Amino acid sequence: MITRTELLAYLDNLLEPGRFADYCPNGLQVAGCEDIYRIITGVTASQALLDQAVAMNADAILVHHGYFWRGEDARLIGIKQQRIKTLLSHDINLIAYHLPLDAHPEFGNNVQLAHQLGLEIDGRISGTGEPAIALCGCLSEPQSLDDFANSVADTLQREPVVIAGHDRPVNTIGWCTGAAQGYIQQAAELGLDAFLSGEVSEQTTHLARELGIHYIAAGHHATERYGIMALGNHLAEVFDLDQQFVDIENPV
Repeated sequence: MITRTELLAYLDNLLEPGRFADYCPNGLQVAGCEDIYRIITGVTASQALLDQAVAMNADAILVHHGYFWRGEDARLIGIKQQRIKTLLSHDINLIAYHLPLDAHPEFGNNVQLAHQLGLEIDGRISGTGEPAIALCGCLSEPQSLDDFANSVADTLQREPVVIAGHDRPVNTIGWCTGAAQGYIQQAAELGLDAFLSGEVSEQTTHLARELGIHYIAAGHHATERYGIMALGNHLAEVFDLDQQFVDIENPV
């Protein structure tokens, strides 16, 4: 068991949210019970995840995508009202870390994705936020674009969208989980062979071809499972908590 106050202090010290100009509040978003025995982790605080947490008698939900995004309607109506009602009526804490979880050097989404895909990390890509969140590195050995894309599909269990930018193999690569397709230009400026993110936009196709860089869109949800999983496992080990990752299926 750990108190909510102790858990939040530990997470804030570990993830350092004060370093980031984020699009949402990081840390505690909805307060529930003070004593925490069981934590459910997941990518997004959807109603489906909340319902699973209720069924599993969770005291806290820890996610990458929480609520109260910049520019959203502040009123508690509709879907937002139902989600908040579920949390409050069952005394469940909602804790969320967005950019701090993307960027963390050990438990971050980008570092953990590199571990999953067997990418060697060389550094961060400047111009991708402050602190920079996108990483760059290389494969253990060069691969054709088709072979690398097949490896991504096998690992993430999702068929990626692949846009060829040249006819060379993939050796050097940049990556940033989620909706980071806009960073393709920074990756191209470094002369990387490929850039991988979660989503793709119409203009990404033209940018990849004209910049001469391969682009792989491997899924927003699929690329962002692993940071929150690693963080949850870490908390369970350090504080002897009952922790479980719940993967709500999402093809995007």
